[in-house]
Amino acid sequence: MGMVSRKPRKQRKFLYNAPLHIRRKMFSAHLSKELREKYGRRSFPVRKGDIVEIMRGKFRGKQGKIVRVDYKKYRIYIEGITIKKADGTEKLFPIHPSKVTIMKLDLSDKKRVEALERKIQKPKVR
Repeated sequence: MGMVSRKPRKQRKFLYNAPLHIRRKMFSAHLSKELREKYGRRSFPVRKGDIVEIMRGKFRGKQGKIVRVDYKKYRIYIEGITIKKADGTEKLFPIHPSKVTIMKLDLSDKKRVEALERKIQKPKVR
């Protein structure tokens, strides 16, 4: 990979124009302390079915299951995290994945388990 710009304008442009397969990597959230110990890594891309805890904003401290992931808008939607619209209807509240911590991973997909195991750091032998 060549030079990577630090300029905010170019960072923003990269974010807005990123293709979906690269956006997926940007959907990473920190793992809880227990998961961090278990898998030897700090973060992992979120996915529908994961249980997360919200760390920022008015819903801070609440936990729930991810029901939808919106790669176009860079937001996730969590079960039970809703706001009331002007007409009185409830609507799921969009949250950026960097503002949540993964408490429990959905490991129903073999490939996802493999991706987790692949990154487990082996102790360095000297």
